[in-house]
Amino acid sequence: MTDVLHTVENGVSWITLNRPEAMNAVTWDQRERIIALLGEASADPDVRAVVLTATGRGFCAGADLRGTPASGDRVPGDVARTIRLGAQRFIAAVMDCEKPVIAAVNGTAAGIGAHLAFACDLVLAAEPARFIEVFVRRGLVPDGGGAYLLPRLIGPQRAKELMFFGDAVTAPEARELGLVNRVVPAEELEKTAREWAERLAQGPTRALALTKQLVNASLDSDRTAAFAAEAAAQEINMTTRDANEGVASFVERRTARYEGR
Repeated sequence: MTDVLHTVENGVSWITLNRPEAMNAVTWDQRERIIALLGEASADPDVRAVVLTATGRGFCAGADLRGTPASGDRVPGDVARTIRLGAQRFIAAVMDCEKPVIAAVNGTAAGIGAHLAFACDLVLAAEPARFIEVFVRRGLVPDGGGAYLLPRLIGPQRAKELMFFGDAVTAPEARELGLVNRVVPAEELEKTAREWAERLAQGPTRALALTKQLVNASLDSDRTAAFAAEAAAQEINMTTRDANEGVASFVERRTARYEGR
């Protein structure tokens, strides 16, 4: 059985975790495969949006360390290095992907699985989905960018509440908090994700990539840096065919036909 399913349809790269018997707890091999697929999506002009989803009842129950390559005795620095090259690199691959990434959360997203969803640009959740900052239950510090992502999504106090208590958050509660864009019945999740992704895939792909970069960077920038980045992004984007098509379609009063170039 393939642990990560992958197809490209109508300009959308579908990346599906496929270990339903383990609630899609992510292994080292799966992580490396997904990072590679996100890099390929960035570089492939025929891929214009990405959907991350999973099979079975769970989206991702966290990290499965059983498939981690063996190492010798632990020495100071090993844990930090493992986090940098593992969980943090995994989440960064989603945030740095040059195509919009949609999380279609079908079930429980716990630990790094929750952060995988929160790193995506848009989050759709099926009604049975739950999000759990499980680290505190194990006596651990959140990793995979959780303490970076959550305060930016919902503010520091609510982020601390989720991380201090480790309680499960239902899909409707996550929507109310601002962690999820939309909650849909389980049977409509794939259909809704397909509609959203294919709509994005018909858009001005480079403009979307630059917009994603601007929004992500704005949370760490002062106004001067954010305005300079915005001006530079506009300069770059105006060299694309899609930008010229967008302007021409406005002048000619017709629907734009974007090519992703």
